[in-house]
Amino acid sequence: MKKLSYLIIGLLTVSLVSCKKDFFDVNKNPNSPTTSSMTPELLLPRALHLTAARMSVSMDYSAHWTGYWARGGNFGPSNPQEDYAITNDYQAGQWSGWYDLLFDVDQMEKKSIETNQPFYTGIAKVLKSIGFMYLVDQYNNVPYSKAFDLANNILPTYDKGDVIYADLINQLDQAVVLFKGINSANIASNAGISTADIVYKGNATNWIKFANTQRLKLLLRQSQVSGFNGAAEVAKIVTNGGGFIGTGETASVQPTYVVDNGKQNPFWNAYKRLYTGAIADDFNRANNYVLGKFRNNNDIRYQYFFSAATTPVSGNTYYGYNFGEILPSSDPYKSINSSDVAGPGLAKSAGQPQWFFTSVESLFLQAEATQRGWLSGNAEAAYRAAVTESFAYLGVPSATVAATTYLDSARPIVDWGTATDKISLIAMQQYLALTGINNFEAYSNYRRLGVPNDLPLSLAPGRSGRVIPKRLLYPTSEYNYNAAAVRAEGTIDAQTATVFWDK
Repeated sequence: MKKLSYLIIGLLTVSLVSCKKDFFDVNKNPNSPTTSSMTPELLLPRALHLTAARMSVSMDYSAHWTGYWARGGNFGPSNPQEDYAITNDYQAGQWSGWYDLLFDVDQMEKKSIETNQPFYTGIAKVLKSIGFMYLVDQYNNVPYSKAFDLANNILPTYDKGDVIYADLINQLDQAVVLFKGINSANIASNAGISTADIVYKGNATNWIKFANTQRLKLLLRQSQVSGFNGAAEVAKIVTNGGGFIGTGETASVQPTYVVDNGKQNPFWNAYKRLYTGAIADDFNRANNYVLGKFRNNNDIRYQYFFSAATTPVSGNTYYGYNFGEILPSSDPYKSINSSDVAGPGLAKSAGQPQWFFTSVESLFLQAEATQRGWLSGNAEAAYRAAVTESFAYLGVPSATVAATTYLDSARPIVDWGTATDKISLIAMQQYLALTGINNFEAYSNYRRLGVPNDLPLSLAPGRSGRVIPKRLLYPTSEYNYNAAAVRAEGTIDAQTATVFWDK
C-alpha cells in the first residue's frame, strides 16, 4: 500500500509508476520517472481523473453508514464497518490515497508557477481544496502547510482543521483571480490546456463557477460552528461575478473512457460491469431505509438510483436490505434477487463521463445558502429548482412535470409550506438527491445537521451501543513513521471526537 507516511523520498516514484498501466501514464519509460517528465500538461489529466474517481467510488463506507447502501444477501457481516468498532487500519486508504494524489497536484502547482502557466496553477488550487477538505472532514487536524515540504519537514506537524479550511477558501479566491486573468493573449502559455483539462477543455469561465461552488460548500460546512456566519464570504463570491455551477452544468471528467482494462468510467467499473462483461459488484445493494423513503412518498427516483433485481423473488422487483442485519441461511434473497446500486440514472455506459461536481449538489448548496440569508433570492424557488434538477439529472421522463407533482404532494418530507425547519427540509431532499452520487455528503450533512433525523443505526449484533462514527482514526502508518506529530493530537475516539465543524 502506498503511504504518505513522510518517508516520501520514494513517493514521487510510487505516485507516477502505477502497478497497472493506463492512459494516464506520464512517462514513456515507467521504470525511469524523471522530474522533467512531470509537466503540468501530463499531470493534470491523471489528477482530475483520480480526484473524480476517489469522490465517486472510494467513499462507499459513508453510503452504508447513512442508509443508502447495505450488504447483499451473498455476504456475511462486514466489520468494523457494521459494528462501528473503528480501528486505525479501517479506511486507511483514505489517508494514503488522498495524500498521494495531493502530492502530484502540489507538484503540478509548483511546476506551473515555475513555468508561468497560471491556468494549471488555478486548477491545482481547486483540486487541493477538494482533497484537503476530504482529509479534514474525515480526520480533522492533518498535515497541510508543511505536508509537501520534504526538504525541511520530512515529519510535518498537524494543522488545525479550521485553519486549513480558512486557507482553502483563500486559495480558491486566488484561483478565481488566476482564472479571471486568462485571456486570448496568455492562454497559449498554458501548454496543452485544451486537451489536458478533461473537465472544461480550458474554459476559465466554467472553472470560476466550479471554484465558487466549492468555496460555497466549504462555507456551508461551517454553518453550525458557534459564531460563524458565511454571509460576508458568500458576498465576496457574488462580487467576483462568476456565479455557481447551474442547471445542466454538471462538471464531469472525460478522458475518453472506453470498455477496456483500467479505462472504463470509474463508477461503472466499480459497481456495474467489468471490462470483461462480468458483474462488478455483488456486495453493495439498496438499503431499505432510503428505498422506503422513496416508495413511501411516491418518489420514482429509486428506479434510477437502483436497478431492478436480475432475478426477482415473489414479485419484488426492487429489493433492499437492512444495514448490519444478519440474515438466516434460509433467506431466499441473494444479491441476484436484489437491487444493485448502479441504477440506470447513474450507470449509463462504460464510456460515460464521470461526474465530478453535479449541478444537483450545487443547486442544493445554493438553496441552503439562500435560506440562511447568505445568498439573495427566493429560497423556496431555489429549493424547487434543486429537486427538479435531480429528476432531470437522472433522466426521469417529463422531469419537470414529475418533479412538480412530487413537490406539490403535500407530504412532510417534501412540503415547503408546512416545514417548520426549512434547512432540514432542504438537507433531507439533498440527501435523497445525492444517493450514490455523493455518498460522503450524506455523511457530512448527518454530522453537521443531524439529517436524516430518523436514520436507523446498524443492526449488527456486536454494535454494543456504539453509534455512527464521527470521524476516522489516524492510520497505523502515521504512528509508525510520524509518531511525534500524530501523538500530539492526543487519544482519538471515533465515537466521541469530532471534526471542527461538527457541532
